[in-house]
Amino acid sequence: MSRSRLAHQVGLLADRDILHSLAVAAAACAASGGLLYLGYLAHVLRVARSAPCEPADGHSVLLFGKHAPRGRPDADFSARLARAAALWSARPPQRMLLLGGGPDGGPSEAALACSALVRMGVPADAPLVLEDRSRDTLQNLRNARALLERDRDSVDPPRPVTLLSSRYHLARCALFARNLGLRWELCAAEPTFSWRPATLWRLAGEAAYVCWVDVGTRWARLIGHQRMLARIS
Repeated sequence: MSRSRLAHQVGLLADRDILHSLAVAAAACAASGGLLYLGYLAHVLRVARSAPCEPADGHSVLLFGKHAPRGRPDADFSARLARAAALWSARPPQRMLLLGGGPDGGPSEAALACSALVRMGVPADAPLVLEDRSRDTLQNLRNARALLERDRDSVDPPRPVTLLSSRYHLARCALFARNLGLRWELCAAEPTFSWRPATLWRLAGEAAYVCWVDVGTRWARLIGHQRMLARIS
């Protein structure tokens, strides 16, 4: 793991508002005897299994990057890239936002995605927009929102954005997109859901994360904690 990525994650865990929300979510799960967590696990699994591979709108595609040590996309990242290339081949979007920063002195996830897509047949002059300053999913979407608002015609209402990522990651993407006020639709990288142990392990972690963020957000709204709400909106 790169030093910049580790520093980012350590910084998040040292933030008092994040620790506050984590404590509230943990207490809620404990008070429910774990049933609350199981509910979120069922939700994340349902989203992962039901997400389509072809967007209904597909006007603006947001392709989520993934940590790529030494600039080498792993199987999950490669599946996202393959799906993005397939979408382009079938029905080119108006624009495709490639999301994700990278380590200091190394290629960003967005740059790696751009190079890979061109190798996979996407034209070099395609409307690929690189968002290469974010280090997590929330930053991905917040920066993407700023880019979309900058380019949007104020006369026309905003169209849904297509969130393209791995199936296990889509529930998190949808949660943040909703909190940020985006209209969205999901697009899964993989053709079908896999019951492999590695996938189930990732789903378990995503369920914990979605539970933490959602319960923390609801708690912040309940107590009127504006600083906490500003972090996810």
